[in-house]
Amino acid sequence: MADVISLGCRLNIAESEAIRTLLGEREVTVVNSCAVTNEAVRQTRQTIRRAHRKHPDRPVIVTGCAAQIAPDSFTAMPEVARVVGNTDKLSPAAWIVADAAPVVVGDVMGLTETAPQFAASFDGHARAFVEVQNGCDHRCTFCAIPFGRGNSRSVPAGAVVERIATLVEAGHREVVLTGVDLTSYGPDLPGQPTLGHLVERILTHLPGVERLRLSSLDSIEIDDRLFALLTQEARMMPHVHLSLQAGDDMILKRMKRRHLRADAVRLVERLKTARPDIAIGADLIAGFPTETEAMAANTRALIADCDIVYAHIFPFSPREGTPAARMPQLDRTVVKERAAALRDTAETHRRRWLESQIGSRRSVLVEKPGTRGHADNFAQVRFDGPAPIGDIIPVQITAIKDQHLIGVPA
Repeated sequence: MADVISLGCRLNIAESEAIRTLLGEREVTVVNSCAVTNEAVRQTRQTIRRAHRKHPDRPVIVTGCAAQIAPDSFTAMPEVARVVGNTDKLSPAAWIVADAAPVVVGDVMGLTETAPQFAASFDGHARAFVEVQNGCDHRCTFCAIPFGRGNSRSVPAGAVVERIATLVEAGHREVVLTGVDLTSYGPDLPGQPTLGHLVERILTHLPGVERLRLSSLDSIEIDDRLFALLTQEARMMPHVHLSLQAGDDMILKRMKRRHLRADAVRLVERLKTARPDIAIGADLIAGFPTETEAMAANTRALIADCDIVYAHIFPFSPREGTPAARMPQLDRTVVKERAAALRDTAETHRRRWLESQIGSRRSVLVEKPGTRGHADNFAQVRFDGPAPIGDIIPVQITAIKDQHLIGVPA
C-alpha cells in the first residue's frame, strides 16, 4: 500500500488523501512537499532520504509545491524515482501509467479551475480537510507559493457540499475548509459567491456538520457576512487563524501586504467583542529584509495587541525569484535572534491564555489514542477515561502541562 507523507499546509493534507486514493495498492512512497521557506525545502529533502532508507525497495515520488517550483533539484537526488508537479498530482494518469516520464510538471499558471479528486475517506484523521480553493492572485514580496500553486481558482459550492455530505456520512464530525488563499474564494465562479456564501450553504444544507473550521484567512478579506458567521454561528469553532506576517507598517508595505497594523488590531478587537472566547492564531515572519529593532519590537507587541495565542513564527528565508530575496538582507544571526525573541513573547502570552482556561468547560474532539484532542478553541487537551477517536467529549479543564490543557470528562 502507498505511503504518502504530507508536509506543510492543510491543503497538502487534503490532497495527500486524494493521492492515496488514486494510488490504491501500489507500493510506492510519495512525499508531498512544501516550499513556503528554504527550511521547508530542506525538510523535504531530509524526508525523502529518510523514506528511502526506510523502504529502499520502494520508488520515491516527489510532488507538491517544492516539486513544482524546482523539479530538477529533486530529479538530481539518487533517492527520487519521479517528480510530479502540482499541475498533475490529482490526475490519475500521473500515478497509474507505469512508463510515464520521470518528470511530470506542467504550467501551473495555465490552470483555470481546481477540481480535486476528493479522497474517499480520511482514515486515521478525526477531522476531515476539504479543498475549496487553490492558488493565489496576490504577489507578496516574500512568497514563492503562487509559482507552485498558480492563480486563484475555486471549487463550485455544489461539489463542496456533496463532498462534505459524504464525509459526514462516513462519520466525520468536524470539517476544515482549506485553500492557499481561502478568503479569495468565489470570484471565478458563476454569480461570484464569497467564502461567507459557501459557509452559509454548507451549514444550511448539512445539519450533520457539527464543527466547521477554516484554515488561514487574510484579515483584510473578512467581509461582514463571514464576520457574522465566525462570531454568531455556534457550529463555527471559536478559532480564527490570520495571515498577518508582521506588526510594523513599513515592513507590511515592503511585504506588499494589503493591510496595516491598525487594520489587524481593529479586526481582532471586533472579533473578541462579538465572541469573547474566540482564540486568535497568526503567521508572523521575523527578520524580514530592512527590519530594524524598532520594527521587530512592533511585531512582538502585536502578540498582545491582537491576543495571538497560536503564533506560527518563521525566520525570514529568501526564496529565489522573489522581490524580497533582492532586498538588503539581515545577518542570519540577527534573523534567528529575532525569531527566538518573537517565539518567547508568543509562548509567554500563550501560557497566560492557557492558565485562563482552567475551570472552563470545553468540547473536545478526540483525535488520538490516550484521550487526546483539540478543544473547540483549538487548545490541545488531554484527559483520563476511554473515548473513541472521533467522539466529541465535554471536558472540564483542571490544569495545564507544557503547552496543552489537562481535564476530566464533564
